[in-house]
Amino acid sequence: MIYLRATPMQRALDSVQQSFVGMYPLSARTASFPPPTIITRALADETLFPNEHNCRRFSQLSRAFAQRNESKEMDYLNSLISKWMPEGSRRVAVDSHPRLSGIMDTVNSTLAHGPKTRLPSAFYDAKGREIIDRIGTEEWFSGYMESEEYRKLGIGALVGDIVTRMVGSAEGSGNDGLLEVAGVDGDLGKGRGGENGIKFAMSGCHDTTLAGILSSLGAFGGGNWPPYTSHVAVELFKDESIGVQDSKPTKPAPRQSFLGSSRKSTKASSIMTRKPMQDLSEEERAKLQGYYVRVRYNDHPMTVPGCRLPGKHLEGDESFCTLVRSDMPANNE
Repeated sequence: MIYLRATPMQRALDSVQQSFVGMYPLSARTASFPPPTIITRALADETLFPNEHNCRRFSQLSRAFAQRNESKEMDYLNSLISKWMPEGSRRVAVDSHPRLSGIMDTVNSTLAHGPKTRLPSAFYDAKGREIIDRIGTEEWFSGYMESEEYRKLGIGALVGDIVTRMVGSAEGSGNDGLLEVAGVDGDLGKGRGGENGIKFAMSGCHDTTLAGILSSLGAFGGGNWPPYTSHVAVELFKDESIGVQDSKPTKPAPRQSFLGSSRKSTKASSIMTRKPMQDLSEEERAKLQGYYVRVRYNDHPMTVPGCRLPGKHLEGDESFCTLVRSDMPANNE
């Protein structure tokens, strides 16, 4: 079963639809293939992007990190393109109108669409573009690396949603997204095609979402602004040897378990999905043992710094983080 979701922005919905059709073209579908459901939320409840428009405190923090307006680099940018800025906002700045990131989006869009949409040549100056990219990246994403509050308000809700679905998959409770796609009054039942487990989830989001997730995990590393067609994949693996034998785990293969489990109960449950790790009982922790999470950015496995310590990753491969720490004591220890 597939879980599809998009933000209320039309371009995000288009991305999901086009990606889905590319993976499952009409010519490859059977007659019983059901029409896909794409889940959306009200803008006020949206977590698929850093929602500063609905969180006053996060908006304050975002503005505080957008004050880099006086520097030799900014002077260089203004010498290039300020004469094309609108009346009343001639000086280019991080928080000008248009914002520096908006200028970057416009330049990149014209490069993607061809010569008929090109701006004056000064906008494509190599040094200028490098400055815009670096300052724009710092403006939007440095807060995630410097402030815990910024991380919580900016991307914490989305990461929490992802963790909830992974834990729901591991415990077989329906909180892996099955209830949203196929639930009726708490009864999980089956998908319209007869499926009973979420195996793949795809969300149409934004560049600020991708870099926000990576920056919060410490895996962005001061990289460039995510280019068009970028994606982040969060994969859930299961080592089937855990709980069966005491041998050391080997690297799990994607065929063993990928973003889902077929073991589903008949009613939705919230046993563990939002419970703090330190509050999990020994029995609950046992259900999560042997599960590993890997993050890939544009098909490159990323190493999360927090997973490098002993007990937090698969032995021999630090890119496979444990879903729950193997050395964390239960609440009664």
